[in-house]
Amino acid sequence: MIYTVTFNPSLDYVVHMKTFTAGDINRAEQEMIYPGGKGINVSLVLGNLHIPSKMLGFIAGFTGREIERLAKANGGDTDFIVLDEGCSRINLKVSADDETAVNGMGPHIPEEKLQALLTQIDTLKAGDTLVLAGSIPSDIPDDIYEQILKRLQGRGIRVVVDATGDLLKNVIKYKPFLIKPNNFELGELFSVDLHTDEEITVCAKQLQAMGARNVLVSLGGDGALLLGEDGQVYRRQSPNGTLVNSVGAGDSMVAGFLAGFEASKGDLNEALKMGISAGSASAFHEWLATEDDIKEVYAAL
Repeated sequence: MIYTVTFNPSLDYVVHMKTFTAGDINRAEQEMIYPGGKGINVSLVLGNLHIPSKMLGFIAGFTGREIERLAKANGGDTDFIVLDEGCSRINLKVSADDETAVNGMGPHIPEEKLQALLTQIDTLKAGDTLVLAGSIPSDIPDDIYEQILKRLQGRGIRVVVDATGDLLKNVIKYKPFLIKPNNFELGELFSVDLHTDEEITVCAKQLQAMGARNVLVSLGGDGALLLGEDGQVYRRQSPNGTLVNSVGAGDSMVAGFLAGFEASKGDLNEALKMGISAGSASAFHEWLATEDDIKEVYAAL
């Protein structure tokens, strides 16, 4: 079983308009509401590819109930912990001349609820996969990912970490199965600007030397580079297409990678191809890619 953790899920309210004028009344021409959060996105795309997963995390209030309802309506399997106070956050995304986002704060997570999540994670078994994705709320210990990986050491559980900065850097010593920085995040880890595949590979090898097994570096419209635990560098370009929405593309890449790895029984080149297919397919559509969307991109690679 694959489990995904989203510490601070959101209700994403997306509005489209021709122009956005600050300080004035703006009227939406189109609007959508989605369940948001990196772990949730990973689970939903896995579900679209017929791979079961379970969503873990915290929800609160009427917005939390709607996040769970929408996740289930889109095929998700949830086991969220319900908080007694507050409301899950609403993230506003305005698509006009430019893209503007206002992200909410989210509810307070009491210590006993955090411990309840850790108890859930303790039930994972050898062969399971845990995906830790995204930032964490300010009132949760900033070493929470590190705590989780330490608890799982030696239990045969594959861990995927999609995070940035110290949140990522501090877990690498626990040998996560996969990490997925983008090229900018990878450069920030080493205080350098990365421009070429060779430069990216050098930094990826440093992360692998620190403990990461597979390093998947997303490159936006230029595809992705994978430094595999077999020591090989795998590189694929993105297919041609029109960018519609970049939100969720990286999460879709993680889901596609896991799906490809599972279907091919560990073929890293196939895992990368499926990762690129799912990530690109989501980027080319308004929301997360369906199985047909992914198959269409896959056939074009």
